[in-house]
Amino acid sequence: MNTVRTFATASILAATLIPAAASAEEVNVYSYRQPELIQPLMDAFTEETGIPVNVAFLKDGVIERLKAEDKRSPADLIMTVDFARLAAVVEADLTQPVENEVLAANIPAAYRDPGNEWFGLTSRARIVYASKERVAEGEVTTYEDLADPKWKGRICTRSGTHPYTLGLVAAYLTHNGEEATRAWIDGVKANLARKPQGNDRAQVKAIWAGECDIAIGNTYYMGKMLSDPEQKEWADSVNVVFPVFEGSGTHVNVSGMALAKYAPNKETAIKLMEFLASPKAQQIYAAQNFEYPISPDVEADDMVKGWGSFTPDGVNLMEVAGYRDDALKLMQEADFDG
Repeated sequence: MNTVRTFATASILAATLIPAAASAEEVNVYSYRQPELIQPLMDAFTEETGIPVNVAFLKDGVIERLKAEDKRSPADLIMTVDFARLAAVVEADLTQPVENEVLAANIPAAYRDPGNEWFGLTSRARIVYASKERVAEGEVTTYEDLADPKWKGRICTRSGTHPYTLGLVAAYLTHNGEEATRAWIDGVKANLARKPQGNDRAQVKAIWAGECDIAIGNTYYMGKMLSDPEQKEWADSVNVVFPVFEGSGTHVNVSGMALAKYAPNKETAIKLMEFLASPKAQQIYAAQNFEYPISPDVEADDMVKGWGSFTPDGVNLMEVAGYRDDALKLMQEADFDG
């Protein structure tokens, strides 16, 4: 029996404005991530503790909703799909810090907020998909390489204003500064095979169709494509390449969680946070979406390990998040999507 109660946005709105709806023996989660991806985790938590979890899936507008609800909000835990949204919720003063030995032990410092306002749960690398037929092994090794004129007319990517793209640009800024980043953006734009469009899987499809030779995307989309009979052919046409920043590692992004500022069920919410950071939950969550567990004690799924190993960029993601507004400004000034 499904122990996670998922509400449609329209029907939950009224209920979320009623504080009495919260119970000390439940946890209410506002999630950017689709219910089917986190449901196995919540089921496992409820089975282990007897505490039910209510999940409201919100594709957009979590910050606006939490602000509108203010102290009346039933939200205990916020779960997001990338560090930029985690940072945005923290900066909006909608979270509270959690000093917790379990979380500190299971989640490395590079994948949590220095002030303990948010914690990563799974990671994915922002990599290059390269045509098996048209790109030689070792032809692209760094993110800096993507601005090389040898790639002119050969690169596909999604919108320059998408959070995943801005995360990479913000990381580039962190390492290389504004002047070099501006030049890099112009170089990458000059190398595009087409106007930025579609999601990460659409970029791989474009490689398969011969529209471009390399594309920028997240690792987990490889697993999604290989698991889809209609898309497996796309995935089979590319290699996964882990570029690095010169002198550093591969850019990663995280899914994560934060304790809501006015969590009515704080104690049970922290129990859920501890569970989500545990090796058991890490394994379930990472395998469910073809991602890498944050905990160093948990191995990735066999399929994910098969794509190869990499060294993550060592810069704390909160530092990278501090550059995301600058990244957006540079992308807009370059008219990257134009």
